Amino acid sequence: MSQVGEQSFNVGRNAVLAAGWPESVPATTVDRQCGSSQQAVHFAAAGLVAGHYDVVIAGGVESMTRVPMGSSVGNGAGRPHGPLVARRYDRESFNQGVGAEMIAHKWGVTREEADRIGLRSHRLAAAAADSGRFDAQIVPVDTDDAGTVERDEGVRRDASLDAMATLRPAFRDDGIVTAGNASQISDGAAALLLTTSETAQAMGLRPLARVHSVALAGVDPVSMLTGPIPATQRVLERSGLSLGQIDVFEVNETFAPVIAAWRAEIGAPEERVNPNGGAIALGHPLGASGGRIMTTLVHDMVDRRLQFGLQTMCEGGGLANATILERLA
Repeated sequence: MSQVGEQSFNVGRNAVLAAGWPESVPATTVDRQCGSSQQAVHFAAAGLVAGHYDVVIAGGVESMTRVPMGSSVGNGAGRPHGPLVARRYDRESFNQGVGAEMIAHKWGVTREEADRIGLRSHRLAAAAADSGRFDAQIVPVDTDDAGTVERDEGVRRDASLDAMATLRPAFRDDGIVTAGNASQISDGAAALLLTTSETAQAMGLRPLARVHSVALAGVDPVSMLTGPIPATQRVLERSGLSLGQIDVFEVNETFAPVIAAWRAEIGAPEERVNPNGGAIALGHPLGASGGRIMTTLVHDMVDRRLQFGLQTMCEGGGLANATILERLA
């Protein structure tokens, strides 16, 4: 998340206080860019295993309408890296959209293919919302000027390939990435409760799933968005599971070429990837996305009685998280 303004000064602690929880509850804030709340789950699981905590709430928040991208570096007035990084990669700045275009070129992703990925996201998200699959995952939020928000607002039910074809490329004049096949700028927050089996039993709680395996990956920060490929490979190797044993995959739809390249390298069946839509339709509130995706993943596994689910997402700086969950409920 962008730790500036109202999202700074350890926003986790402010969330505890705003929720009315006891003042004795501590908090910390994680910065792994888009993967912050997924990394928070990793840290929570490790701390529970180590005996550091009894119960943890892991999640994230991002209000991109109130804290715009770039705010943490003064909207361009400062840079998050110094001259050594600039000299190493022969550039003064890094751009994820340009990285997505580089991926599209390397993997031969066409504009039509990217638009079809975007259209699929909207159609699946609309179907999931209309059938009530998201109802148990969403906490209604009362606002001062927009009433009560109860549904994701980014889903476009009237999306079509013809309409998408009219959109202009966002990052290169001859590029393929547009507003129709890229994630939306959104506000959002998500949280998950984690504890040990022993504590859950003592508290009378029924665990829904457990963190089975985790893995991290780093790639070059220029194309930057290919990290989910090695992260997925590593978490599968670490878990001892085969690709065929994973019942569902949640891969963050930062840009359509990221999904296309990941599928080309990993070989996961399309029908198992983001079956309820993804960030192209639902939005990508940066630091909140890992928690949102994992919430969707857990509920989907429970609803459809799936045993294993894998989540991965690319992150700024050429990083990636991957998590395998195992259903318990």
